[in-house]
Amino acid sequence: MSLSIGSIQSVEVLKKITNGFIVTADSEELFLPDAEVNEEFEVGDTISVFIFPDKKGKLNATMSLPDITREAYGWAEVVETVPHLGVYVQIGIQKEILVSKDELPYIQKVWPQPGDDLFVSLEVDKKGRLLAEPISENEVMEDLIKAPDSLLHEEVAGRIYKSTKSGSFLLTEEGYRGFIHPHERKQEPRMGETIQGRVIDVKEDGTINVSLLSVKQDQMKDDSDQILAFLEEQGGTMYFHDKSSPEDIRQTFQISKAAFKRALGKLLKDDKIVMDEESTRLKK
Repeated sequence: MSLSIGSIQSVEVLKKITNGFIVTADSEELFLPDAEVNEEFEVGDTISVFIFPDKKGKLNATMSLPDITREAYGWAEVVETVPHLGVYVQIGIQKEILVSKDELPYIQKVWPQPGDDLFVSLEVDKKGRLLAEPISENEVMEDLIKAPDSLLHEEVAGRIYKSTKSGSFLLTEEGYRGFIHPHERKQEPRMGETIQGRVIDVKEDGTINVSLLSVKQDQMKDDSDQILAFLEEQGGTMYFHDKSSPEDIRQTFQISKAAFKRALGKLLKDDKIVMDEESTRLKK
């Protein structure tokens, strides 16, 4: 059995040296530092260790056994963001592991931030470096837990595991796979961000569609408050009205034309605005 980077293996304790031990699997040897020992053993004992390269690329062992390996996915907390490299995650050992920028969204504003969590396994690149790699869509679907029809209209919490132009993908606390269309959010969530939303569809394959928008009554209030704030920023007049194009409305307010018209209707009913064919104005 050869030593495999990023895996948990059984090794024999060969001898004690300064600051640690030499352990072996067949004829291959590696260093187990004293700082990575968390239980007592004797020379000749067989112990389980996790194998990783140190900063110089030399193989080390630790008795801190992470849930995340080359064979198993798990949630890893983001501890640092480095714009030209990617993000570093903590998997349960002293060494922090890089998630390459190539595995992250092109737009850095939706990169995970410290405190967010990524669902990753470990890989070794051509240079022998140990990297963390986010779960792929195929792997999510292989282990899919199907959502029940009764989940429709219920609230769910989950973490974003993938962010694309078509929308955001999440895994809920129960293990359901969800999708958030851009029209069902006001702001794009970060990859790794924990969000709470409302199930708007349970599909035949057991996946769910999720909305981050509130129900229409609350949404109407949120939208009308947004329009009022925009009017105040514009000095009390805006050149948007109920005949404005859906594209212009969405680009400015990130809501649909139907939602915009409902919000205008609420403001008119509350006697807060006046509107004509060219503009909308705050009522004095």
